[in-house]
Amino acid sequence: MKILWVKSDLLHPTTKGGHIRTLEMLRRMHERHEIHYAGFENDPDGQGVRRSHEYCSRLYRVPHRVPKRTSPAFASQLVKGVFSSLPVSVFRYRSDPMKKLLADLIVKERFDSVVCDFITPAINFPSLAGSVVFQHNVETMIWRRHAENARNAAEKLYLKQQARRMFDYERTVCRAASHVIAVSSEDAGLMREMFDLPEVSSIPTGVDVEKFTPPHESPRKGLVFIGSMDWLPNIDGMRYFCEEILPLIRRQRPDCPVAIVGREPSREVRAFAERYPLVEVTGTVDDVRPYLWDAAVSIVPLRIGGGTRMKIYEAMAARVSVVSTTVGAEGLDVHPPADIRIADTAEDFARHCLELTGDMATRTAQAENAWNLVAANFDWDSIARQFEAILDLHRRTV
Repeated sequence: MKILWVKSDLLHPTTKGGHIRTLEMLRRMHERHEIHYAGFENDPDGQGVRRSHEYCSRLYRVPHRVPKRTSPAFASQLVKGVFSSLPVSVFRYRSDPMKKLLADLIVKERFDSVVCDFITPAINFPSLAGSVVFQHNVETMIWRRHAENARNAAEKLYLKQQARRMFDYERTVCRAASHVIAVSSEDAGLMREMFDLPEVSSIPTGVDVEKFTPPHESPRKGLVFIGSMDWLPNIDGMRYFCEEILPLIRRQRPDCPVAIVGREPSREVRAFAERYPLVEVTGTVDDVRPYLWDAAVSIVPLRIGGGTRMKIYEAMAARVSVVSTTVGAEGLDVHPPADIRIADTAEDFARHCLELTGDMATRTAQAENAWNLVAANFDWDSIARQFEAILDLHRRTV
């Protein structure tokens, strides 16, 4: 097939879950299909362009500056978001040059399939007719959960407004597309119900088991969280952990270290290392695997989210025990307590962390069950072929 893949950014450096999922599938699909990739170039070191040959035959890039969340420009966008009919997380990606590029490509290249990766790039499509939307999350649910966990009345009001606008936008995009692909059967069912869609396909989340399996056994100590630390659900999750769960753990294990590993930590996240002893905030790292291999437990204390969390399968492939909230493990094929511990109160979360860090036999048994689960079921090549089959079934006719 000849496929146009449209995303809001390039895939290197690969620092987000959405990057990993798309890159792992496209690498494999590129071996069998002609992949044309369009995205915004916000690539100061040129890595995104240099490494694009790993996943596409042709790269189309459009310069577009998306302000960082810590910048004054982003604060200005938040203010504008009060008056826009679009959610702020969408209109900041609007680009007339990208609109023109896509309009020209879709007419001239006669693609067998056009994929809109996440709903954000849809704002620049001339039309979604004949296109497939690849939904890594149900964005509306993320914003609704943000509103539920708001810290004050003003924040709650703003987030509720953004959730309503996201629902209107997300429903419009999904209904305009020829087909929608979700990353779990739970998300697929939710979208069918919320947006009145007749059909939504789903693919599972994958993991490169060989890459994450530790090269040798080593002493494991403490807790680790892996995730982009400029993403609001991760920030909220670590705020919840540090403020409500960690004090309970420290009462019994005051020497328990915690590593927060992920790109571009916000000012609030960096402050956790100052406020709480033995909490390390690494910022961007070249390789997260050594942090997983050194940890006794991988924690996923998310209260907000959608889609599926690849960080859980990566931890399982690294033979690390996992403690997660229900939201954190949503959509994953897991079987608590055999291969993961699930806890939705601070007390239960702390109790599981204490048990697993203190009992090597229990921790090792859970980690072994989890490794067997991902090794047997979640190979990226199999998942890429499932995605290809869906695209083949929904080839363009316009």
